[in-house]
Amino acid sequence: MFENLIDRLESSFKLLKGEGKITEINVAETLKDVRKALLDADVSYKIAKTFCDDVKNIALGQDVLKSVKPSQMMIKIVHDELTKLMGSEAQDINIKGNPGIVLVAGLQGSGKTTFSGKLALNCKNKRNLKVLLVAGDVYRPAAIDQLKVLGSQIGVEVYTEEGSKDPVSIAKNAITKAKSEGFQLVIVDTAGRLAVDEQMMYEIAAIKESINPTETLFVVDSMTGQDAVETAKAFNDRLDFDGVVLTKLDGDTRGGAALSIKAVVNKPIKFASSGEKMEALDVFHPKRIADRILGMGDVVSLVEKAQEHFDEEKAKKLQKKLIKDQFTLSDFYDQIQQIKKMGNIKDLASMLPGVGKALRDVDIDNNAFKSVEAIILSMTLEERNNPQIINGSRRRRIALGSGTKIEEVNRLLKQFEDTRKVMKQVAGGGAKNALRAMKGLRRR
Repeated sequence: MFENLIDRLESSFKLLKGEGKITEINVAETLKDVRKALLDADVSYKIAKTFCDDVKNIALGQDVLKSVKPSQMMIKIVHDELTKLMGSEAQDINIKGNPGIVLVAGLQGSGKTTFSGKLALNCKNKRNLKVLLVAGDVYRPAAIDQLKVLGSQIGVEVYTEEGSKDPVSIAKNAITKAKSEGFQLVIVDTAGRLAVDEQMMYEIAAIKESINPTETLFVVDSMTGQDAVETAKAFNDRLDFDGVVLTKLDGDTRGGAALSIKAVVNKPIKFASSGEKMEALDVFHPKRIADRILGMGDVVSLVEKAQEHFDEEKAKKLQKKLIKDQFTLSDFYDQIQQIKKMGNIKDLASMLPGVGKALRDVDIDNNAFKSVEAIILSMTLEERNNPQIINGSRRRRIALGSGTKIEEVNRLLKQFEDTRKVMKQVAGGGAKNALRAMKGLRRR
């Protein structure tokens, strides 16, 4: 995400390294490069120019502290202005009502239906709401079936009227059902077109007028860049939506839509969707995105993701096991499953400061754990609980059963032993002991 922009901005700030103070000349040189970086990221010329003018005014009026280098000061100013450009603060959706109603709009192929499913799951799990999904796309042949499949995956009921071509009537009937059956939130998926047209605009406006939603969201494919921004403007002029959802953010190396859309339509970005998993929906935090763009990572989001899948009771049991040196390969397997639930491995790693760039050209397959899992599952329960009993003949059997080589089995057992020792030190004596243990491992 934003890889090209991250690289360009990093090279821009290098122009200030070694400079003793901020001057009009070195600021101008740096910002010339920043403006090019923004234009390459598919940000409109007007927005890029305004952004750089604002940064310049702040930078030249800034007294640089003796303890702060000019390049650091410039990064801080750019960070604050990027945050402001994207909306400053995260914005929640309005789903209060009897029921709350969310209307989802956007072009065909932008990811509306998938987003509707993700939002339903999010509100069901995190807000404990009874959610009804409504299949309002009556034109795309597979749209209704797709929503029904998503609904069954996440355990959310889907309202459909097979054969009906009247989305206004479908939406109104769905809300009547929601009121009578105690649904707290209705999410209405609507039809898209390949391009903005009058029929589409008339239809979505009619749906909005008839159901009076508490929240109208415009879904946009972030990879379409500046085109996405223009489409958002056309929709907003007609629909006056409440917020924007950026989809396919994991495939966007430029970031133009994320950086431009708030400035053009003056509506907040409320969600960012990346990845195919139904859990892959995040509240859009401008400050955290600015952190990632400037290579600072996003540790807060990483911790939040970990907490979502954190089982306090299991963690306490695990700590006791670690202290007593009873950590087994079965526990190791369980920890792998917890990590996998959190999302794409490479995306998670990129949230750590400095790690994203280091892994840029490293291909981390999300199936990276498959061979490890296969090896562990090929062991007997006794072998998982007592790995020291795994002799040569057992290793050959495990390798054969898991479709791997003996060397891979040996490597896993060695890694497990090393991990176990470090984790025991952490659980029992804190970071100093862990550091001592890791130094001991390195000397081997």
